[in-house]
Amino acid sequence: HQAMTLDLFHKILDPQACMRKTALFDFHRDQGGKMVEFAGWSMPVQYRDSHIHSHMHTRQHCSIFDVSHMLQSKVHGRDRVKFIESMIVGDIAELKDNQGTLTLFTNDKGGINDDLIVTKTDQGYLYVVSNAGCADKDSANMKARLAKFKAEGHDVELEFLEECLIAVQGPSMAKVLQPGLTDDLSKLTFMTSTLATVFGIQGCRVTRCGYTGEDGVEISVPKSGVVALTERLLANSEVKLAGLGARDSLRLEAGLCLYGNDIDETTTPVEATLVWTIGKRRRQAKDFPGAEIIVPQIKAKTTRKRVGLVSTGPPVRQHTPILSPEGKVIGEVSSGCPSPCLKQNIAMGYVDVAYAKNGTPIQVEVRKKAVKAVVTKMPFVPTNYYSGH
Repeated sequence: HQAMTLDLFHKILDPQACMRKTALFDFHRDQGGKMVEFAGWSMPVQYRDSHIHSHMHTRQHCSIFDVSHMLQSKVHGRDRVKFIESMIVGDIAELKDNQGTLTLFTNDKGGINDDLIVTKTDQGYLYVVSNAGCADKDSANMKARLAKFKAEGHDVELEFLEECLIAVQGPSMAKVLQPGLTDDLSKLTFMTSTLATVFGIQGCRVTRCGYTGEDGVEISVPKSGVVALTERLLANSEVKLAGLGARDSLRLEAGLCLYGNDIDETTTPVEATLVWTIGKRRRQAKDFPGAEIIVPQIKAKTTRKRVGLVSTGPPVRQHTPILSPEGKVIGEVSSGCPSPCLKQNIAMGYVDVAYAKNGTPIQVEVRKKAVKAVVTKMPFVPTNYYSGH
């Protein structure tokens, strides 16, 4: 009993003890990582460099982000495409081998359960990466759907992976990574994927994607090799570690949604301006969850819409009210931060559709004061995804 009480006492004293840890946890701490709680995991928010320095290093050079908290899974079996398409809005059947797409899990009310990337590999399975914060919900939904599919006689299996995931992001990524690969990175275009040995570590999956707006890859790597791979990459002076702080400001500059902030179970893909994720065939067939609500919205429009905003003065944060020029509340900020690249405040949020046009002058209420802002096209900072040219 005393041992148990002591254990509990330590957990109260050290909240980190209750959190899940990635295989890089000790490595982060050794490198000066400041650990915080994120989606039940202990993750580095920044290292010895400032958040802004880390952000700019990613834009100008190359950074490594530990994203091992993301949920990675594989869908096997003859009916794997039919299975995943029964839960998402994307057209997976039309993807080429080893091509992936950003898509959405939707619910029967038309809301978004999560955003995810599905890659149609040439190895007889789909490779799926979804968010850490939704891991329990996503895996439960997938398992429930799997049981239903199997009961109907479909051939499908689900495998949740234990591999780590690191994102190597920034304009010098290819220069840094190419010496460790036999595959030619110039042939691996944005949203394509390959199995590879990376700097001698076998069994890695390298996917040309990331959430910074820069060229980059995400490498799914066996736990036993992740520290060695990270150290090998860091041996190049171009490369530094980056944490959740930089990851958030980078994705916001790139106009990318964070699940739980900018999209959730109450926002539809149309309101979130994510109609492009809905496959044409899927729109016509209306065969995804919530299609009866979502598809008519595409033509009829919605009462609110996700937009980008730029303002000066004090920074704009989540839940900041958005006002019309006359001071009427017309919406709310879902994400905001000072942009290290633009040296002004950027945000995204939902506004009444009458105010959603780019260039529309509006206001944001910061500390009970109305501050001038303008609706702005996203991405705020041009993206540099590699298309093969």
